[in-house]
Amino acid sequence: MQTAIPCLFMRGGTSRGPFFKAADLPADIAARDKVLLAVMGSPDRRQIDGLGGAHPLTSKVGIVSKGSQPGVDLDFLFAQLQPEKDTVDTTPNCGNMLAAVVPFALETGLANPQGATTTLRVLTLNTGMQCDITVQTPGGHVSYDGDARIDGVPGTSSPIKIAFLDTAGSVAPGLLPTGHVRDTIDGIDVTCIDNGMPLVIFKASDLGRTGYESVAELNADTELKARIERLRIACGHAMKLGDVTAKNYPKMTLIAAPRGPASICTRSFIPHVCHDAIGVLAAVTVATACVLDGSVTQGIAVVPAGNVKTVSVEHPTGEFSVELELDPDNPQSVTRAALLRTARLLMRGEAMVPASVLSYNK
Repeated sequence: MQTAIPCLFMRGGTSRGPFFKAADLPADIAARDKVLLAVMGSPDRRQIDGLGGAHPLTSKVGIVSKGSQPGVDLDFLFAQLQPEKDTVDTTPNCGNMLAAVVPFALETGLANPQGATTTLRVLTLNTGMQCDITVQTPGGHVSYDGDARIDGVPGTSSPIKIAFLDTAGSVAPGLLPTGHVRDTIDGIDVTCIDNGMPLVIFKASDLGRTGYESVAELNADTELKARIERLRIACGHAMKLGDVTAKNYPKMTLIAAPRGPASICTRSFIPHVCHDAIGVLAAVTVATACVLDGSVTQGIAVVPAGNVKTVSVEHPTGEFSVELELDPDNPQSVTRAALLRTARLLMRGEAMVPASVLSYNK
């Protein structure tokens, strides 16, 4: 018999995937990863025998448990799978899937509502980062209906506010892991930065592109992708991340001057496929680069004055606004990052795992 594992299928921001209680999955990491690969249907380009959506943005899994540290309400482990690979990467964070963590916990009884709104502190086990997530819970139930709109998702939903407490150096050793705000690596000026997601940021014009190309054009540009991958591998060593050939980070971000009422225009590779939008923590990291004196965004980004700044990151399907607060005594230091996301419960049920992967237990 197949083994049934309870799960909720949820959209978090512009990503989606199954969410599990940690206690419902095997404790052994190798066994757990085999289960997740079977659930998602990887490796297979179409993921036809699983729940994956044949794209990295829809090949994601959330694993949630009660907080294991004082002051932490929930622990969250994010797993990135790939359609055509047999890998389960729990190294980086995912700010989009993070938006669904508190709704999942409230739906499954891992946490209780606090009133009209519920704020819970979440620890992302991937990197040790903590954040406060606030969801709407009128009448003691998660509300998914509302007027909040995020680009990349049709319609409107109830707002979910995420306030990051400490994002610098989430995977790399520090905010600026090379020790510089700007480097020249493999002949290209770059800013290597990690404020929640390790990124390599560089001007599209330095690679002979405008930065306004469509996602389809960039994904079909094999010459560009080969050049970016060569740069990514070199930057991985410079960022003290080692050989990143088989890793999902650092992400690569092309920048150009904004075309609309935004701060900067981006095209984000995750890391080999151009993203239709931009990841939550990638947006936070790009926004951070925009406020650092001397970064590659200088002369391109349009940034408001003041210690609290809203930086609008333009992407192929819209924009992503990030609110940053700077240390008044050190304008190069970001003390807080906050943003708005939405989430929705799509389906409640059980994921069926073949007996060859996990033995049936009554």
